[in-house]
Amino acid sequence: MVEWDGVMSIVVGGHTRIRPFNTKDTYPEQNLDNDLCQAVVAGNTVYVRGQIGQDLDTSESVGIGDVEAQTERAMANIKMLLEESGARMEHLVKLTIYIVDPRYRETVYRTIGRWTRGVHPISTGLVVSALARPEWLVEVDAIAVIPDQDGADR
Repeated sequence: MVEWDGVMSIVVGGHTRIRPFNTKDTYPEQNLDNDLCQAVVAGNTVYVRGQIGQDLDTSESVGIGDVEAQTERAMANIKMLLEESGARMEHLVKLTIYIVDPRYRETVYRTIGRWTRGVHPISTGLVVSALARPEWLVEVDAIAVIPDQDGADR
């Protein structure tokens, strides 16, 4: 593991993996042993793992029972991971939003809208029966493209 702009990362397959972790440490209650990371920088594209109401440093759930608080944390995590990857929120091109109850849609989208004002990413929203932990109500993953120096995408 190496530090990349002050963040723990590794390079595998020619791509930089931001905040690598193993699921046996992050999800000790589950019988898993997968090597994952929070974001991957592949060329000028940044792929951000689905973010939920979780503190990335402690793996503690936040905003339990509060879909707005969980969405705020998910978006704050996305912003932080984009910045750690060399991108910014205005580089967002695609969001995928998962909610466990269709009644959460307005609150979730209003919260995301505050974070993406003026950015105009595309998004796909899905209602799912559950997320990885029962206390999680919303999950958001993101794709961003860092423009070339001249301002044009590759």
